[in-house]
This record gives sequence, C-alpha cells and structure tokens, in this order.
Amino acid sequence: MLLPVRQHFPHRTLPDVSGAVRAELEASGLAQTLRPGARVAIGAGSRGISNIAEIVRAVVDYFTAHGMKPFLFPAMGSHGAGTPEGQASVLAHYGIDEANMGCPVATTFDVVTVGRTELGIEAYAGKDAWASDGIFLVSRVKWHTSFAGNIESGVAKMLAIGLGKLAGAKSVHAHARTHGMEAAIRSVAKLLIGTGKILGGLGILEDAYHATAQVSVLRAAGLLEREEELLRTTKSWMVRIPAPRVDVLIIDEIGKNISGTGMDLKIVNRATTGQYNPWPEEPKIERIFVRDLSPLSYGNAVGIGAADVIHDRLLPKVDVNAGRVNAVTSGSLALVRTPLHFPSDRECLELAAATVGKFDPAEVTVAWIRNTLELGRLALSENLRGEIGKNPELEILGPAFEMEFDENGNLEGMPCL
Repeated sequence: MLLPVRQHFPHRTLPDVSGAVRAELEASGLAQTLRPGARVAIGAGSRGISNIAEIVRAVVDYFTAHGMKPFLFPAMGSHGAGTPEGQASVLAHYGIDEANMGCPVATTFDVVTVGRTELGIEAYAGKDAWASDGIFLVSRVKWHTSFAGNIESGVAKMLAIGLGKLAGAKSVHAHARTHGMEAAIRSVAKLLIGTGKILGGLGILEDAYHATAQVSVLRAAGLLEREEELLRTTKSWMVRIPAPRVDVLIIDEIGKNISGTGMDLKIVNRATTGQYNPWPEEPKIERIFVRDLSPLSYGNAVGIGAADVIHDRLLPKVDVNAGRVNAVTSGSLALVRTPLHFPSDRECLELAAATVGKFDPAEVTVAWIRNTLELGRLALSENLRGEIGKNPELEILGPAFEMEFDENGNLEGMPCL
C-alpha cells in the first residue's frame, strides 16, 4: 500500500520574471560597456529551465533596446546528439528560435582555441560567439548531480563546457579526471574571463517547485565569487526524497532535459561510476526502477546505467549514438549501460523488491516519483507513515492505495500525480 504525499516548501516564485530580468540587466550597466551596434552572443543551454524562453527573450530585448545586435547560440556540450541540427532542435523545442526571440540563432559547431590554462587545459569557444563583441550566458545555478564544490552547475560551467561546444566539453571532462571537475571549470572560466570577451551571465535560481525564484546578473569581474553565493542559496532550497532509506525507488521518467545525468544523482544517491549511496547526507536508495525516457531527451538515455532495472518500453526510444556521444564526452561510460529489463512493470518491481535483503514484502519501503525535478507530489509506502509523521513539511493527501496493474502487468498510474 502506498500513501499519496505532498511536500510543502516555501513558494519563492517571481511575480514578473521578465521584469526582474530587465531590472537586473539595467542595474548591471552592461550595455554602457559596449558601443552602439555591437554584436552580442547570448548562450542558452539544454536543461528544462522554467520560463527559459521568456528569460532569454528578455535578455535579447535588453541588448536590442540599447542599440546592440544580439544573436543566440546553443551552449550545451553534447546534448542534441552533439550535432548543430540536434542542438537547434533542442532550443526550438524550448521556444528559443529566431521567430520567438527576434534575433538570429547561430548553431555551427566550429570552434577556436583560446589558450591553455595554468592546469594545461586547452580552452575552446564557439567560432561565431568568439567573433562577437561580447558574450553573455544564461544559465541556471544549482548543485551538480555528480560532484560537490563551491562552484557546480551554472554560468562558470557553461563558460568552460558549453561555450566550447563538443571540443570544450571533451577537454574539460578529460582533465577533470586528473584535477577534479570544479578545478577544471574554474581554470577554464578564469582564462576566458581574463580575455575581456566575456560580459558575464544571468544566473537563474529555482525554488523547490521548479519555479523561477531569483535572477541575478553576474558581471565578468567577480563572476566566480558571486556564483558561489548563489550556489549556497540554491543548495539551501534543495529538496530530497523524504525518507532516510528507500528500498525501491520508482521513477516514471529520466531524460537529459531533467538532468545532465538523466536523473539527479544526488537525489537518487548514485555516482557516475555506478557506486551506491556515495552522498552520506542524502537518503539511502537500495534499488532504482526506471519506467520510461522523456521525449524531450531526444533519445539520449544517459542515466539508465544508474538504474538497477528498466522497463522494455525504454529500449526502442534509445538513440544509441546520442548516448555514445554523451558518454565519450563526459567519460561516464557506466551511465549508458543497459541494466536488466523486463516487458512489464510488475516483473521489474518484483526483481527490485526481491534483492533488498528483506524476507517480508510488507517491510520493503517504496517511493514513487515522476522524475527527479518534480518532488512536490510523490507516493510513499505505508510502512513509512511514521517517518512521514515526523516531518512537518509532509501532508498525506488521501487514503493508502494499492498499485494497480493492467492486463499486461503495467502500472495504471499514480493517483497523486
């Protein structure tokens, strides 16, 4: 039996997202540092960021209103199968195209080498962006799924990895195996900022409901220090699966649009190498069952390797080449391995539950979520009622329910989602 549960978190939603972006940019004075008619390259990424089209359009409008000539470019490493066409399609799916943005979108993969950092890392930048008069990046600032530091996901990472296209992503990930990801990101970001070509970026913070909660302009001078502050803030808002230990975690979907690793590895407590429960401060997860692949992942099934069992329905949706490009670029081969798979949800669940070391099925603890971005509503097994009662942020939405299976042994769906 499962309980439908809601997690209550503070609502931090900005009432006027575009207005907040405009106010931040006007206060920054960035336009005053450029001549009229200057070409400004605006980089946008591939994650499922709330209001991303509205935010990017507000950035475009700011530079246009001040007499500049902005254009957009994808700054997303290996997403979109690592091709110009794929990345243009990803941006367009988020509403970021010439028609909606009112400016050109440059999607070529040509890069230039900018120099070598003090760690010996070759830094790259997209040729179109580097030919501009200034580069401005739009990125969400949040914890990274697979490493911990004072700089994780954000503008600095987009500078080091996204700006340099596939070449930059490969270079940074390769050197990260020696120096660590944070050190590699800092090294490349510092070199790029030092050229004077980087104007800065817009850091987006989202609350626990995945709503835009804060936007902040990070000027090139002091960018890393300001991003550290923003990361501390967003980490303090981080949500978790509300149980100290879950035997079986059911995830309805994974995808590159949800997390760079398909599922947030800190939420599910896995490492890129497949290690179980490497994050001591996070709930322990014994088995992970993944039911489907998000269509917005464009066949990139990175993250399936973190699951213990998957449904067969994923297999025909997997673009092996997209996963290969991602795996080679990041060096995380384990994340694209295909785990055990079965043609029904029932078989997958039975295998997962039988391998957690409990002889009485009634003792197996279960959590069921849509994906690792949406944790406001979930289902928890009734044997976790005691834990639920200890947490004032949790509300039981109704009576316990049985998992309902159709004639093929597949789940009918979760009532609370």
